Amino acid sequence: MRIGLLTEGGYPYVGGDAGLWCDRLVRGLGQHEFDVYALSRTERQEDQGWIQLPPQVGRVRTAPLWTAHSDGVVYGRRTRRRFAEAYGELLATVCGAPRAAGAEAPGEPEDSADAEADRFASALYGLAELARDEGGLAGALRSETAMRVLERACRAPGALRTARTARVPDLLTVATHLERTLRPLSLDWYEDDALGSADLCHAAAGGAAALPGLLARHFLGVPLLVTEYGVQLRARYLAAATLEEAPAVRALLAAFHGRLATEVYRAAAIVTPGNTHARRWQERCGADRAKLRTVHPGIEAARFADVGEGVRGSRCADPDTLVWVGRIEPSKDLISLLHAFAEVRRAEPGTRLRIVGAPAEAPEAATYLTHCKALAAQLFPDEAEGAHAVGDNPVSFEEIGGPEIPSLEEAYACGALVVLSSVVEGFPVGLVEAMFCGRATVSTDVGAVVEVIGGTGLVVPPRNPRALAEACVALLRDPERRERLGAAARARALELFTVEQNVTAFHGIYLEIVSHSPVRRVVVDDEGEPLPFGVPAEAHVPGRWTVTRFMTERRPRWAEGAPVRATVPPPAPVRVFAGEGA
Repeated sequence: MRIGLLTEGGYPYVGGDAGLWCDRLVRGLGQHEFDVYALSRTERQEDQGWIQLPPQVGRVRTAPLWTAHSDGVVYGRRTRRRFAEAYGELLATVCGAPRAAGAEAPGEPEDSADAEADRFASALYGLAELARDEGGLAGALRSETAMRVLERACRAPGALRTARTARVPDLLTVATHLERTLRPLSLDWYEDDALGSADLCHAAAGGAAALPGLLARHFLGVPLLVTEYGVQLRARYLAAATLEEAPAVRALLAAFHGRLATEVYRAAAIVTPGNTHARRWQERCGADRAKLRTVHPGIEAARFADVGEGVRGSRCADPDTLVWVGRIEPSKDLISLLHAFAEVRRAEPGTRLRIVGAPAEAPEAATYLTHCKALAAQLFPDEAEGAHAVGDNPVSFEEIGGPEIPSLEEAYACGALVVLSSVVEGFPVGLVEAMFCGRATVSTDVGAVVEVIGGTGLVVPPRNPRALAEACVALLRDPERRERLGAAARARALELFTVEQNVTAFHGIYLEIVSHSPVRRVVVDDEGEPLPFGVPAEAHVPGRWTVTRFMTERRPRWAEGAPVRATVPPPAPVRVFAGEGA
């Protein structure tokens, strides 16, 4: 089977978000062929290059989202009118403007959710058909016509109240974002020798990554599978709350991405959330419950086997040390962790806290790390065991790769208790890694934490330092309970969160989708005869037994000529034996 893998800012780039799980998936399904269609986010990402690709990756086609190249296409008057109608209808659904009188389907309420979803989809595919017929949309989406259409949609009667307050700078910001997101509509990937040759498209995320899959389904009938380990719409909502943008910009972009997410979920044959928390978001955005299949991310268990089985864990673990591992950013709420540790120190004076991680790429992450270090120095002055000893702070900030913590598994091995203090979390990968290491955990109840932990760790409310401290003290004082919880956590992780489990699940989903999809092409041999099972759902035989080619325009020989009429065979002779009939 041939899979068209669709990514945005991920695989196969070295610095990609979803590069690791995509690479494990491709390598684990060696019996299939993969074509990668990747959208890059930044110039730096393209300069970093690709990871080493396995042989089952046939080709890679890329397109940038960080820059727009003018294709030199200039629309005429009739084409501009066609663009304005499609783009205006799309923006009307985003701004909440009602349809023209009589445009609704018979017997359907004008403001029904299904009608608005159909309206957005029709406008989106109308723009895609315009790009295919007349050329790219890059120039049209940046034109004065597009700005006038956007302003008209925001000022229309019945539009969102915040949209009507948009000023010219706000409109320019929204127009730039929409042009960037809709660039996949102008790509040349929607031909028979590109996405048309795939048996299915697998989008590694929603949003812009799924747009090529939508168009491949619309133009070519290729089924679409969408995987979201972090719901794109939720991430945009959270990011918008931290950006200093006008309310009109936030409202319009949130409405657009909400409409796009709804269409992606409607068009997908199957949607695979990474956890129940993401699944609830997808259902609220319009995903059909019958299409949802939860597939947990796969993590390489062998990497943590020595620590988890006690080969190194029993030697390195300090029973009085708490460990936090992750990217340092405000959503991890290290401030609450430090205040909780102050209470832990009052109950257990010999306890230490090791914070292992580096700042995230966001510009505010480095400032947040500096603030955390200053708070730690204020809460915990350097301590010395005697009058002639050098003082030491019980809180340390370290990075993986140093002499004391050379690897990730060593980070989890250095303490007996792993803490997660986040206020926002999707799928807690660090928590699963701690489970593979056989460590007891104390976590805040956010995201998919409860689903991941089950009954193998302690869970407390977020932003509650006292509850976090009490849970840590309870486990620090009970080593037998820590050991039981760690063993149970490792057993649960080995059952649910391995790479093998993830690959097996997607293998079955691929077969399910293809088995329910109509055959879109016929394979014939050199004589023009059809080959039964020429495009099998599951077969990989070394070598080539028969030279095949795909039938395009020419009819096979068995279909040429006038139809042949069936002939009726003559009746069988009747034999009469002596002595009969007399």
